[in-house]
Amino acid sequence: MHLHQEEHLRSSDFITDAVIGMSDGLTVPFALAAGLSGSVDSNVVIITAGIAEIVAGSIAMGLGGYLAGKTEQEHYQAELQREYEEVEKVPEREKAEVKLIFAEYGLSPEAQHTISEALAKDKDRWVQFMMKYELGLEEPHPKRARNSAATIGTSYAIGGLIPLLGYVVSDTPRQGLVISAGLTILCLMMFGYFKSKMTGQPPVAGALKVTLIGVAAAAAAFLVATAFNSLV
Repeated sequence: MHLHQEEHLRSSDFITDAVIGMSDGLTVPFALAAGLSGSVDSNVVIITAGIAEIVAGSIAMGLGGYLAGKTEQEHYQAELQREYEEVEKVPEREKAEVKLIFAEYGLSPEAQHTISEALAKDKDRWVQFMMKYELGLEEPHPKRARNSAATIGTSYAIGGLIPLLGYVVSDTPRQGLVISAGLTILCLMMFGYFKSKMTGQPPVAGALKVTLIGVAAAAAAFLVATAFNSLV
């Protein structure tokens, strides 16, 4: 006999945070550097502005991740307390909701009654069941907010440094832009490919989508900066 091995994505929170940080980190500093390349003549200015943006962006993105994680935890705790109050004050209504959930799976009224009565004997399991299957809420990891902030901020910083490398090894902004574009497009394609592969999406289509978004943002910034510089 061959054992069936199921493959499921278990670290979705980490991957989600890394995707958010890395995608923005590759795109925003690249767009900023591309925009400055059309209006300034010094690589030092672009690198300085890029580093400042990466620092500010990492802090802002990390803080956003932290606040989102805390909000998720607070929301879960509020709903958990409400469910405990409901099973205490209106148990028959909660049993009816359990029956309704299993009715949607095609169970007979007798089976629904048996399950609801069995669940009602353990208040904690009853509440956990309602949280998951009535409200669709999973308990967040206790360190979710902290981990999210660290992952998003670090990913943003790593992604943001890549576009600046072109300006470090070149002499002029235009040369730096060409090298930066090549590095960033390559990284966007690799990032989009592996992100899509890990999340079960078509990897080639995912790579193209992520790359096109980054290139479009950079091209828009470059054209706007060039046009504004010409007008001024």
